[in-house]
Amino acid sequence: NKDYVKGVVGLAKGLRTAKSQYPLVVAVLPDVPQDHRDILESQGCIVQEIEPFVEYSKMIYLDGDMQVFENIDHLFELPDGFLYAVMDCFCEKTWSHTPQNKIGYCQQCPEKVQWPAAELGSPPPPYFNAGMFVYEPKISTYNDLLAAVQATPPTPFAEQDLLNMFFRDIYKPIPSEYNFVLAMLWRHPENVKLDALKVVHYCAAGSKPWRYTGEEENMEREDIKMLVKKWWDIYEDKTLDLKAAPAVATLVDPEPLSDIVERRSAPSAA
Repeated sequence: NKDYVKGVVGLAKGLRTAKSQYPLVVAVLPDVPQDHRDILESQGCIVQEIEPFVEYSKMIYLDGDMQVFENIDHLFELPDGFLYAVMDCFCEKTWSHTPQNKIGYCQQCPEKVQWPAAELGSPPPPYFNAGMFVYEPKISTYNDLLAAVQATPPTPFAEQDLLNMFFRDIYKPIPSEYNFVLAMLWRHPENVKLDALKVVHYCAAGSKPWRYTGEEENMEREDIKMLVKKWWDIYEDKTLDLKAAPAVATLVDPEPLSDIVERRSAPSAA
Protein backbone atom coordinates (compact mmCIF):
# COMPACT_ATOMS: atom_id res chain seq x y z
CA ASN A 1 0.00 0.00 0.00
CA LYS A 2 2.67 2.47 -1.04
CA ASP A 3 0.17 5.33 -1.45
CA TYR A 4 -1.56 4.90 1.92
CA VAL A 5 0.50 7.77 3.30
CA LYS A 6 -1.83 10.03 1.32
CA GLY A 7 -4.68 8.95 3.56
CA VAL A 8 -2.77 9.92 6.68
CA VAL A 9 -1.79 13.30 5.22
CA GLY A 10 -5.46 13.89 4.44
CA LEU A 11 -6.40 12.94 7.99
CA ALA A 12 -3.82 15.32 9.47
CA LYS A 13 -5.18 18.17 7.37
CA GLY A 14 -8.74 17.23 8.27
CA LEU A 15 -7.94 17.47 11.97
CA ARG A 16 -6.49 20.94 11.37
CA THR A 17 -9.60 21.94 9.45
CA ALA A 18 -11.70 20.79 12.40
CA LYS A 19 -9.43 22.82 14.73
CA SER A 20 -8.45 19.91 16.94
CA GLN A 21 -6.39 21.06 19.91
CA TYR A 22 -4.55 17.76 20.30
CA PRO A 23 -1.49 16.45 18.45
CA LEU A 24 -1.65 13.56 16.03
CA VAL A 25 0.66 10.61 16.63
CA VAL A 26 1.27 8.22 13.75
CA ALA A 27 2.34 4.84 15.13
CA VAL A 28 4.42 2.92 12.59
CA LEU A 29 6.35 -0.29 12.18
CA PRO A 30 10.16 -0.12 11.86
CA ASP A 31 10.12 -0.69 8.09
CA VAL A 32 8.11 2.42 7.24
CA PRO A 33 10.55 4.32 4.97
CA GLN A 34 12.10 7.61 6.00
CA ASP A 35 10.59 9.59 3.13
CA HIS A 36 7.12 8.65 4.33
CA ARG A 37 8.03 9.71 7.86
CA ASP A 38 9.35 13.02 6.54
CA ILE A 39 6.08 13.70 4.73
CA LEU A 40 4.05 12.98 7.86
CA GLU A 41 6.28 15.13 10.06
CA SER A 42 6.02 17.98 7.56
CA GLN A 43 2.26 17.82 8.14
CA GLY A 44 2.68 18.20 11.89
CA CYS A 45 2.39 14.51 12.77
CA ILE A 46 4.45 12.99 15.56
CA VAL A 47 5.81 9.78 14.05
CA GLN A 48 6.64 7.07 16.59
CA GLU A 49 7.27 3.38 16.31
CA ILE A 50 4.66 1.32 18.12
CA GLU A 51 4.91 1.34 21.91
CA PRO A 52 2.49 1.10 24.86
CA PHE A 53 1.99 4.93 24.89
CA VAL A 54 1.33 4.84 28.63
CA GLU A 55 2.52 8.44 29.02
CA TYR A 56 -0.91 9.53 27.80
CA SER A 57 -4.06 9.31 29.87
CA LYS A 58 -6.44 8.92 26.94
CA MET A 59 -6.13 8.44 23.17
CA ILE A 60 -8.42 8.36 20.16
CA TYR A 61 -7.39 5.74 17.62
CA LEU A 62 -8.16 6.57 13.97
CA ASP A 63 -7.52 4.42 10.91
CA GLY A 64 -5.58 6.08 8.11
CA ASP A 65 -8.51 5.79 5.69
CA MET A 66 -10.71 8.08 7.78
CA GLN A 67 -11.44 11.78 7.55
CA VAL A 68 -12.50 14.05 10.40
CA PHE A 69 -15.00 16.66 9.21
CA GLU A 70 -16.03 18.04 12.60
CA ASN A 71 -14.16 18.53 15.86
CA ILE A 72 -14.21 15.44 18.09
CA ASP A 73 -12.00 16.71 20.93
CA HIS A 74 -14.94 16.39 23.33
CA LEU A 75 -14.55 12.61 23.20
CA PHE A 76 -11.53 13.00 25.47
CA GLU A 77 -13.95 14.10 28.19
CA LEU A 78 -15.97 10.87 28.18
CA PRO A 79 -15.94 9.10 31.57
CA ASP A 80 -12.86 7.03 32.26
CA GLY A 81 -12.84 3.27 32.59
CA PHE A 82 -14.47 2.36 29.28
CA LEU A 83 -13.64 1.83 25.61
CA TYR A 84 -15.88 3.87 23.33
CA ALA A 85 -16.51 2.98 19.68
CA VAL A 86 -19.22 2.75 17.02
CA MET A 87 -21.15 -0.49 16.51
CA ASP A 88 -20.39 -2.22 13.22
CA CYS A 89 -22.83 -3.19 10.46
CA PHE A 90 -23.22 -6.92 9.72
CA CYS A 91 -24.87 -6.59 6.32
CA GLU A 92 -21.94 -6.62 3.88
CA LYS A 93 -20.67 -9.83 2.29
CA THR A 94 -17.51 -9.71 4.39
CA TRP A 95 -19.80 -10.88 7.21
CA SER A 96 -21.26 -13.80 5.21
CA HIS A 97 -19.56 -16.34 7.49
CA THR A 98 -21.49 -15.14 10.57
CA PRO A 99 -24.92 -16.19 11.86
CA GLN A 100 -25.87 -12.50 12.03
CA ASN A 101 -25.45 -12.08 8.28
CA LYS A 102 -27.01 -15.44 7.44
CA ILE A 103 -30.30 -14.55 9.13
CA GLY A 104 -30.23 -10.85 8.15
CA TYR A 105 -29.74 -9.56 11.69
CA CYS A 106 -27.86 -6.30 12.17
CA GLN A 107 -27.27 -4.39 15.37
CA GLN A 108 -27.69 -1.13 13.42
CA CYS A 109 -31.39 -1.97 12.93
CA PRO A 110 -32.17 -4.82 15.35
CA GLU A 111 -35.91 -4.23 15.05
CA LYS A 112 -35.95 -5.28 11.38
CA VAL A 113 -34.95 -8.90 12.02
CA GLN A 114 -35.32 -10.19 15.54
CA TRP A 115 -32.56 -12.40 16.90
CA PRO A 116 -33.95 -15.99 17.09
CA ALA A 117 -33.10 -16.65 20.72
CA ALA A 118 -35.07 -19.91 20.78
CA GLU A 119 -32.80 -21.35 18.09
CA LEU A 120 -29.48 -19.57 18.60
CA GLY A 121 -29.57 -18.60 22.26
CA SER A 122 -28.80 -15.14 23.59
CA PRO A 123 -28.00 -12.46 20.99
CA PRO A 124 -24.33 -11.63 20.51
CA PRO A 125 -22.92 -8.76 22.58
CA PRO A 126 -22.50 -5.36 20.90
CA TYR A 127 -19.63 -5.50 18.41
CA PHE A 128 -17.66 -2.40 17.44
CA ASN A 129 -15.78 -1.37 14.33
CA ALA A 130 -12.16 -0.96 15.39
CA GLY A 131 -11.36 1.79 12.90
CA MET A 132 -11.93 4.37 15.62
CA PHE A 133 -12.08 4.05 19.38
CA VAL A 134 -11.41 6.02 22.55
CA TYR A 135 -9.31 4.27 25.17
CA GLU A 136 -6.91 4.69 28.08
CA PRO A 137 -3.41 3.24 27.53
CA LYS A 138 -2.12 1.24 30.50
CA ILE A 139 0.88 -1.05 30.75
CA SER A 140 -1.28 -3.74 32.35
CA THR A 141 -3.69 -3.60 29.40
CA TYR A 142 -0.77 -3.74 26.98
CA ASN A 143 0.67 -6.85 28.63
CA ASP A 144 -2.72 -8.56 28.85
CA LEU A 145 -3.41 -7.82 25.18
CA LEU A 146 -0.09 -9.34 24.14
CA ALA A 147 -0.94 -12.46 26.14
CA ALA A 148 -4.38 -12.59 24.51
CA VAL A 149 -2.82 -12.38 21.04
CA GLN A 150 -0.64 -15.39 21.82
CA ALA A 151 -3.55 -17.39 23.22
CA THR A 152 -6.19 -16.56 20.60
CA PRO A 153 -6.41 -18.50 17.31
CA PRO A 154 -6.79 -16.50 14.08
CA THR A 155 -10.26 -15.14 13.30
CA PRO A 156 -11.78 -13.57 10.16
CA PHE A 157 -11.51 -9.99 11.42
CA ALA A 158 -8.15 -10.40 13.14
CA GLU A 159 -7.41 -7.57 15.57
CA GLN A 160 -11.00 -6.29 15.46
CA ASP A 161 -12.32 -9.61 16.76
CA LEU A 162 -9.59 -9.70 19.40
CA LEU A 163 -10.31 -6.17 20.62
CA ASN A 164 -14.02 -6.89 20.82
CA MET A 165 -13.38 -10.00 22.86
CA PHE A 166 -10.84 -8.31 25.12
CA PHE A 167 -12.83 -5.13 25.83
CA ARG A 168 -16.29 -6.73 25.80
CA ASP A 169 -17.05 -5.89 29.44
CA ILE A 170 -16.12 -2.20 29.22
CA TYR A 171 -17.29 -1.35 25.69
CA LYS A 172 -19.71 1.57 25.39
CA PRO A 173 -21.29 2.37 21.99
CA ILE A 174 -21.21 5.91 20.62
CA PRO A 175 -23.25 7.30 17.68
CA SER A 176 -22.38 6.17 14.16
CA GLU A 177 -21.40 9.68 13.04
CA TYR A 178 -18.09 9.20 14.87
CA ASN A 179 -17.10 6.34 12.55
CA PHE A 180 -19.41 6.37 9.57
CA VAL A 181 -18.81 3.30 7.42
CA LEU A 182 -19.98 3.93 3.88
CA ALA A 183 -22.03 0.74 3.68
CA MET A 184 -24.56 2.49 5.93
CA LEU A 185 -25.56 4.55 2.87
CA TRP A 186 -27.08 1.56 1.09
CA ARG A 187 -27.70 -0.81 4.00
CA HIS A 188 -29.35 1.53 6.50
CA PRO A 189 -30.19 4.80 4.70
CA GLU A 190 -32.93 5.54 7.22
CA ASN A 191 -30.22 5.95 9.88
CA VAL A 192 -28.04 8.32 7.85
CA LYS A 193 -27.86 12.09 8.25
CA LEU A 194 -25.09 13.25 5.94
CA ASP A 195 -24.93 16.73 7.43
CA ALA A 196 -24.29 15.27 10.91
CA LEU A 197 -21.25 13.14 10.05
CA LYS A 198 -18.16 13.89 12.10
CA VAL A 199 -15.81 11.10 10.98
CA VAL A 200 -16.13 9.18 7.71
CA HIS A 201 -14.47 5.79 7.28
CA TYR A 202 -13.59 5.12 3.63
CA CYS A 203 -13.41 1.37 4.13
CA ALA A 204 -15.85 0.15 1.45
CA ALA A 205 -14.24 -1.50 -1.57
CA GLY A 206 -13.18 1.18 -4.05
CA SER A 207 -13.91 4.12 -1.74
CA LYS A 208 -10.39 5.22 -0.74
CA PRO A 209 -10.33 8.75 -2.17
CA TRP A 210 -6.72 8.59 -3.39
CA ARG A 211 -7.57 5.43 -5.39
CA TYR A 212 -11.17 6.21 -6.30
CA THR A 213 -12.31 5.40 -9.85
CA GLY A 214 -16.07 5.02 -9.33
CA GLU A 215 -16.03 1.62 -11.02
CA GLU A 216 -16.60 -0.67 -8.02
CA GLU A 217 -20.04 -1.63 -6.75
CA ASN A 218 -21.94 1.28 -5.14
CA MET A 219 -19.14 3.72 -5.92
CA GLU A 220 -21.17 5.48 -8.64
CA ARG A 221 -23.59 6.84 -6.01
CA GLU A 222 -23.82 10.62 -5.76
CA ASP A 223 -23.42 10.57 -1.97
CA ILE A 224 -20.19 8.58 -2.34
CA LYS A 225 -18.89 11.02 -4.95
CA MET A 226 -19.72 13.90 -2.62
CA LEU A 227 -17.84 12.36 0.33
CA VAL A 228 -14.83 11.55 -1.85
CA LYS A 229 -14.81 15.14 -3.12
CA LYS A 230 -14.95 16.46 0.45
CA TRP A 231 -11.83 14.42 1.26
CA TRP A 232 -10.00 15.76 -1.81
CA ASP A 233 -11.00 19.35 -1.04
CA ILE A 234 -9.18 19.04 2.29
CA TYR A 235 -6.22 17.08 0.92
CA GLU A 236 -5.56 19.58 -1.87
CA ASP A 237 -5.99 22.69 0.29
CA LYS A 238 -2.46 24.13 0.37
CA THR A 239 -3.41 26.60 3.10
CA LEU A 240 -3.56 23.63 5.48
CA ASP A 241 0.06 22.64 4.83
CA LEU A 242 2.38 23.52 7.71
CA LYS A 243 5.31 23.81 5.33
CA ALA A 244 6.39 22.55 1.93
CA ALA A 245 6.12 18.77 1.97
CA PRO A 246 7.71 16.17 -0.31
CA ALA A 247 5.47 15.18 -3.21
CA VAL A 248 3.40 12.23 -2.06
CA ALA A 249 2.65 11.07 -5.60
CA THR A 250 6.30 10.21 -6.25
CA LEU A 251 6.60 7.70 -3.40
CA VAL A 252 7.50 4.19 -4.47
CA ASP A 253 8.46 2.39 -1.26
CA PRO A 254 5.90 0.14 0.47
CA GLU A 255 4.84 1.23 3.94
CA PRO A 256 2.78 -0.75 6.42
CA LEU A 257 1.37 2.19 8.34
CA SER A 258 0.05 0.50 11.44
CA ASP A 259 -2.25 2.96 13.08
CA ILE A 260 -2.89 6.59 13.77
CA VAL A 261 -3.86 8.04 17.11
CA GLU A 262 -4.81 11.46 18.36
CA ARG A 263 -3.44 11.84 21.87
CA ARG A 264 -3.85 13.85 25.03
CA SER A 265 -0.73 14.49 27.11
CA ALA A 266 -0.76 13.37 30.73
CA PRO A 267 1.60 12.15 33.46
CA SER A 268 2.75 8.57 33.04
CA ALA A 269 0.00 6.05 33.69
CA ALA A 270 2.48 3.32 34.57
